[in-house]
Amino acid sequence: MSQEKDISETNISTPVETPEDEIKQYTERVYRTAIACILGIIAGTICFLVIGDTSTPEGEARGIIGILVLLAFIVFQKYIFLIFKIDYTKLGAKDWFFQGFMTFSLWFISWTLLLTI
Repeated sequence: MSQEKDISETNISTPVETPEDEIKQYTERVYRTAIACILGIIAGTICFLVIGDTSTPEGEARGIIGILVLLAFIVFQKYIFLIFKIDYTKLGAKDWFFQGFMTFSLWFISWTLLLTI
């Protein structure tokens, strides 16, 4: 009898999501990914234009500017989300890590490609 009571307490009904809610969540994820990718490419391009080649003589710390630009663009995503009416307060640490990683990846790739031209 006690097992039946324990089992019935664990069966909590979860709200069923409508297809419209699922589509909205999917489009928000696509927008977030696209924003991270575009901002990463823009950050890499800005680093190339401002810094250029980082193999400078010792004593000049221009390479750190690239990392600061990257961090600024990761933080700037929050304000881009406001423009697209994406609720960024629902994003957890895992989501922000994903946003930062996508921005970092495309920043690194675009800057590297521009340096090899």
